Amino acid sequence: MRRREFLGVLCGAATSWPLAASAQQPAIPVVGFLRTTPAAPFTHLVTAFRQGLNDEELIEGRNATIEQRWADNRPDRLPGLVDDLVRQRAAVIVANSMAAQAAKAATATIPIVFVSGDDPVKMGLVASLNQPGGNVTGVTFFGGAQLDVKRLEVLRDLVPKAVVIGVLLDANYARLAPELPNLQAASRAIGRHLVVANVAAERDFDAAFATFLQAGAEALLVSGSPFFTSQRRVLVDLAARHRLPAIYDQRDFVSDGGLISYAASFTGAYRQAGVYTGKILKGAKPSELPVLQPTTFELVLNLKTAKALGLDVPPSIQLRADEVIE
Repeated sequence: MRRREFLGVLCGAATSWPLAASAQQPAIPVVGFLRTTPAAPFTHLVTAFRQGLNDEELIEGRNATIEQRWADNRPDRLPGLVDDLVRQRAAVIVANSMAAQAAKAATATIPIVFVSGDDPVKMGLVASLNQPGGNVTGVTFFGGAQLDVKRLEVLRDLVPKAVVIGVLLDANYARLAPELPNLQAASRAIGRHLVVANVAAERDFDAAFATFLQAGAEALLVSGSPFFTSQRRVLVDLAARHRLPAIYDQRDFVSDGGLISYAASFTGAYRQAGVYTGKILKGAKPSELPVLQPTTFELVLNLKTAKALGLDVPPSIQLRADEVIE
């Protein structure tokens, strides 16, 4: 039962990025859709993106073409995939964080719309959220350490006896390391001890969970990364097998049997990216479209998983939940 939707009001935009900037542009504009991940776990994001384009009266196959490129969790493939989209004369490139960085490094003229869980200013994608400048804008559901701190607090309320909590980090996701000291400070403030495991590939998951169990962890915080989201079924299965109550950064984990998540809407972000892409194709300048941020966050709970774990979910958690899966 969903009670809230995702993002705030879309700001208006000035015109003058022509749909057909030159005679070399295709008659039907090509939109490049680029992610660092495999395609299979993220088809719903493409659907949400199409819906955003449709909101701007752009229909794939009629007056727009979407060229999808997926790096299959191999960042080294990104430069080649971007070059391919440039050769395809993409009118706009839509990308997640690392893919947007690769696109920005390759072109200063093709508009880029990112969807990012990172801070786009610190990443160098935009000059500021309100005035992005250049050829890049997008949607960020960045919360930094604050969101992981919130997730830690939810775990404390959900599993109050868990003094030791595991934290799973993606070793290849550079933004996570600077956030860890803040999370550790927050854990000490609420009387919890964190056990951190960094993983670089799927083969590292079993060892990470073994580390958590050896340390006596009774709950788990899975930090956000595109790699983890692409491997969400594996992580959900491991948490269930080891009976570790886990909180995640995306609703998709909970839909796939995970216990609980706290985040902004992933699909909502991609729908907004579709809207922004449509506006740019109709003439808006990326530099004048402010980076969008979520105004609400979703707490999603899977009661079936809680029962399987033998958890007695406090009424306060159930009342706070925006969606309960039974």
